[in-house]
Amino acid sequence: MYIERYGSGPEIYLGLHGWSGDHTTFAPLTRLLPAGATLYSVDLPGCGASPALNELTLESVGKAIAETICSIDSAEITVVGSCSGGLYGLVAARDEEARKRVKRFVLIDPYAYFPWYFKIFVAKSLGNIGRYAYYTAFANPVGRWMTNLSLKKHRTEEAHLTQSFTAVNHAIAYRYLQLLADIPGVEWFGDYQMAIDIVCGEKTFGAAKQSARMWQRVWPQARLHELKGAGHLPIEEAAGQLSGIIFAKDSPDAADSPVPVARTSPLVV
Repeated sequence: MYIERYGSGPEIYLGLHGWSGDHTTFAPLTRLLPAGATLYSVDLPGCGASPALNELTLESVGKAIAETICSIDSAEITVVGSCSGGLYGLVAARDEEARKRVKRFVLIDPYAYFPWYFKIFVAKSLGNIGRYAYYTAFANPVGRWMTNLSLKKHRTEEAHLTQSFTAVNHAIAYRYLQLLADIPGVEWFGDYQMAIDIVCGEKTFGAAKQSARMWQRVWPQARLHELKGAGHLPIEEAAGQLSGIIFAKDSPDAADSPVPVARTSPLVV
């Protein structure tokens, strides 16, 4: 997979973007990266500059991420997953070697179940109607504008929930949505013992907030965080608040002195 590296500190973070995203999802956080941190931001298979896999399945995506985790020269990695990216990170950690390296997950708006409004797009009982509905809402400029407008209460005024769909491969994006429906449920990850932080925006979807509570029932060690004023895109809507959670060590003030970070040459795993 294509990877951008930011920073050169000993604390290692791996950023996994969400649906329709790419490695640039984490750009707002790179400006707040502490001197002691390194952030690897990837393009998932078929997204951004990463080539598509021969067969895009939950297993193949999880394997690709697990291989990336194991390729990083560090015994301890914090995986930061934006929305569905966090779920694919959890799938990758089902690999024993990858799980040994993940010391912590930071999951941003991670769904614990497949909401009804996504089921409409992938329901087999609807035939091709769901696929047409997806392309109408996300592949069409007018549809994207209307969808973003209809979701106004779940974002800040400046945020655009469907902008990232402008340049994606829609066949790949649609396939990733189908993969989310294949995740069995929270119990599938019930034996995870690493530290876990679950972050939601104050204005995010009700399903995301309900999901946070579901995850905490599975992981008693999980800590829940709500970002004031943010919606479903906390990385761009509340980067300062979020960086304090992601990069915090012993105290909430650990990330208060970020340094400018130059992008290094990309890696491909």
